[in-house]
Amino acid sequence: MVVRRGLQWIYNKIVAKAQQCILAVLAAGPVPQHIAFVMDGNRRYARSHNKKIQQGHSEGFVALHKILDVCLHMNIHCVSVYAFSIENFKRPREEVDALMALMEEKLLELCSKGDLLDEYGVRLNIIGRVELLPKNVQRAVRKAEKTTRHNNRAILNICVPYTSRDEMTTAVEETVRAGLAFRIDPDTFFTKEEVDRRIMTTARGSPPLDILVRTSGVQRLSDYLLWQCCENTQIQFTPTYWPNFGLFDFIPIILDYQRKIWSRRISG
Repeated sequence: MVVRRGLQWIYNKIVAKAQQCILAVLAAGPVPQHIAFVMDGNRRYARSHNKKIQQGHSEGFVALHKILDVCLHMNIHCVSVYAFSIENFKRPREEVDALMALMEEKLLELCSKGDLLDEYGVRLNIIGRVELLPKNVQRAVRKAEKTTRHNNRAILNICVPYTSRDEMTTAVEETVRAGLAFRIDPDTFFTKEEVDRRIMTTARGSPPLDILVRTSGVQRLSDYLLWQCCENTQIQFTPTYWPNFGLFDFIPIILDYQRKIWSRRISG
């Protein structure tokens, strides 16, 4: 038993060192500043492994922690994840309640001292209709955002509860109200740039979106970051369920991004 544990420790150290070398090589090339994930496949992963749906979501949060670590090692400045759609409130009550409890737990865990966000100086933004969340989850949101407010090295946007159409509608409404309040000629004030300033990710300091990744093999955007990915965003679909998504699923995505950037620079 002692020998086995010793061999496992050595194996883990070798794997960790190899991953660090891989990330260092990737980071030497063009690195995206903002990458977003549709974390899809938690429920199908759970069913395929004869687990409860809640356990699939829980393992999805573990996968988020791991891939966030990879992104931060590569100096990717901003990561956005689709955690819960406004439409997801229509799911069975038991599943929604379990997700809300898990969300409260993980938000408080993410902002605890010594966690990944604290280590890398990551500011946490909750993007979406926070007022639709249960009161206890709203309190966890406020605490998590307050705890990380002064971090300025990187950004993690957790979109919950969120839909892009709601985000765009809200941004347009705010632009119209601002124009009316200051009695500005709508022909000069109501522009794409003014709406973009009020898009939630932009308003919270996120750079333009470089890559959007959806896991689980489903090839649709599901009302996620539609405004942000309409220009110069590379959209990637991978068959891997989100709880299984890791470094070796991520490498081809980054290499493809770097290949396209290099191609543009050569042709330009």
